[in-house]
Amino acid sequence: MSVQFVETIKIKNGKAMFLGYHQARMERTISRFFPKLAVSAMPGLEQIVEATADMELYKARVVYGEQGVELVEYAPYSMRQINSLKVVCDDDIEYNYKSTDRSRLNALVEKKGCCDEIVIIKNGLVTDTSFTNIAIYDGSSWLTPKHPLLAGTKRACLLDRGAIKEADITINDLMRAKRLRLFNAMIDFGEREIPISQVII
Repeated sequence: MSVQFVETIKIKNGKAMFLGYHQARMERTISRFFPKLAVSAMPGLEQIVEATADMELYKARVVYGEQGVELVEYAPYSMRQINSLKVVCDDDIEYNYKSTDRSRLNALVEKKGCCDEIVIIKNGLVTDTSFTNIAIYDGSSWLTPKHPLLAGTKRACLLDRGAIKEADITINDLMRAKRLRLFNAMIDFGEREIPISQVII
């Protein structure tokens, strides 16, 4: 099977959220991997994602590949409980595009021990958890890694709004931070905050 990619889209009160950011990322991915599709039949998420009034909080999962959109799934969403993070290092990991192949990420998650989730360090710098972007509060600003594993759609929106700023974040910066937040398309900024004391090196 050829490589596949996915967009995970939040549906809240019957409305698909931030479709423009998802569309932009999907178009970048298709242009990179499937240039013929980009020219002939670029999918449009507004026509593909069918949010209905009874979807109070749902996750839409749109899988696409060289044939275009290959699968659309909908499921009620409940946020995972994450109270602690384990720092793991991998200088070779790549996840620049939101692929359905998460094998390398899943292998790192196996190293979380008794913690709920991991923080991935690459070349000495904080990147992401296995499924969210990260921001730390240094006392004056919310900072997010300049080089995340995956440039998330919520991250792009927060940067556009000026709510977060890009920075290189070391482990020391992380451990000295006042606050730490995890966020992605499904988790709003501020919905999941982890005490720094619960970040285990």
